[in-house]
Amino acid sequence: MKNPIRRIYIRLPNWIGDVCMTLPCLDAVIATQCEVIICAKPWAKDLLSGLHFTAFIPLTGKWLHDRKTLIAYQKAHPIEGKSVGLLLPDSLSSALTFRTAGIQCAGYRDDGRSPLLKWAINKPSQSLHAVESWYYLCHTALTIWGFSSKSPVDHQLHLPLHSQHIEQAEQIRSQIPSSSFIMIAPTATGKHKGREKIWPYFDTLTRQLQNEGYTVVMSPPPNEKEMALQQAPTAMLLPPMSLGTFVALLGKASMVICNDSGVSHLASIGAKHQITLIGVTDPQRTRPWSPTAVVLGKMDAWPSVQDVINQIKKII
Repeated sequence: MKNPIRRIYIRLPNWIGDVCMTLPCLDAVIATQCEVIICAKPWAKDLLSGLHFTAFIPLTGKWLHDRKTLIAYQKAHPIEGKSVGLLLPDSLSSALTFRTAGIQCAGYRDDGRSPLLKWAINKPSQSLHAVESWYYLCHTALTIWGFSSKSPVDHQLHLPLHSQHIEQAEQIRSQIPSSSFIMIAPTATGKHKGREKIWPYFDTLTRQLQNEGYTVVMSPPPNEKEMALQQAPTAMLLPPMSLGTFVALLGKASMVICNDSGVSHLASIGAKHQITLIGVTDPQRTRPWSPTAVVLGKMDAWPSVQDVINQIKKII
């Protein structure tokens, strides 16, 4: 018997790293061969443009505005068959937005939002990495809806890149004086329990690597440019680029060195080798989801410059 569900709306989280960690969910939903409508912050469209989805609906996070956007899309694109929604964020507002837009949704039973969900799913009792937790939710929902999906989740994130991103990354790489370069990402937005997530020794590391003949580059977003220059003033500053192009460029670097930030998760998609530096966060739930990623440091103990140098030389 043919599955009556023909369209799946999937609401993604709001942060870059979180969107990266939901890629296995996107793969599973796209594999159903339903129409897949990605609902996310506008910047995610470029990053995900290599995936085969039906449409992208940019959301603001303001539920009344987003409700109107969803209703307008449904009116403009009617469909024969049933539509359902998968809410990856735990927020009450995401459930309210979709419920009042007339979309029956599955999501975790959290934040008092169970009455707004058609399928309220209990969180796993065991402690899981964020990738595993979101995939458990997705796998459970797809099973309820009559679709098959593999379990457990892969231990490597996958994201096909648009050809335009690959071409733009190659153009930028050609501006770097050495074909072998180290990409650093010395910034991190927000704080963790009031503490900075930025490793304090990027300047010292950069100068030492340069003295040993390495080319060190960075490409912060425009709003973090000044912060990056303060942290590593001698690194080569690359021009601003889209997220998709940035991921493609990470794949051309010999090594990516970053804070526990969105770049850490972007690197887990495209980088050959990466080192993520931590000192104020616990990596158990949000470490980069990659078998080749190295995490240095621990809660309340940043790694030293020599620790990082030793790890770099061990890898390249």
